[in-house]
Amino acid sequence: MSKSSRKFKIFILIILLVLIVCSILYILKYYNDINNAKKQSNLLNEISIDKTIATQKENNTIENNNIESEPIKSERILKLEELQKENSDIKAWIEIENTQISYPVLQYSDNDYYMNHNYKKEQTIIGSIFLDKNYCWDPPSSNLLIYGHNIKNGTMFQNLLNYKSKTFYEQHPTIRFTTNTEDANYEIISAFTSRVYYKYEQNVFRYYYFINANNENEFNEFIQNAKSSSFYDTGKTAKYGDQLMTLSTCSYHVKDGRFVVIAKKST
Repeated sequence: MSKSSRKFKIFILIILLVLIVCSILYILKYYNDINNAKKQSNLLNEISIDKTIATQKENNTIENNNIESEPIKSERILKLEELQKENSDIKAWIEIENTQISYPVLQYSDNDYYMNHNYKKEQTIIGSIFLDKNYCWDPPSSNLLIYGHNIKNGTMFQNLLNYKSKTFYEQHPTIRFTTNTEDANYEIISAFTSRVYYKYEQNVFRYYYFINANNENEFNEFIQNAKSSSFYDTGKTAKYGDQLMTLSTCSYHVKDGRFVVIAKKST
């Protein structure tokens, strides 16, 4: 064997070793991120708020005056506020009971950051559940457009794909959404598959552009498209002025596919 041939084989061996090590490190990071995502879904249950509740009750006590005290916030809202001390980008908590969907909802100045960062701002493959950067809280936009990855082990927004079944919908008809001001339920009105459309395509439902309705016609058109695209009729609809929520994740039925669930806040 020539000297140049030996060098080439050594070079190939080094490349293979590097690839193997990188693959192992990637796999280890992936499973570490998955484990962290599972822990994250139980985060609210682990937050202790006894002292916070006691302080709030004390501050709300009326002493020798006629000032009306503010209503005591729910335990869930107080826990959210504790979590927000760690990261002010946390805007809410979303949960669908009896599924793995139970996560903080984050919002940033762009829609890229939380695609690969967790609520602790640590880089992660699975990212976070995050609200579109263009959603305005005051006054509130028409539609909470929320994104999350479709992770095969069931974490993040993977469980949304179960809404293809009407039976699953009937067992999970609502989404719980907690903010600093309310602990609300949203009734699901539609579930469907879609994709990211090319600019030249006409007469298509680009649900991902709808955050705020400029008028009643725009709102009604969105609802009509959502209902007509749905796998089944939920018997629910929405009227102009209702607060909407759209959950979006990747779907692999087509290139750039999406799975979408649309809901309205219960009155």
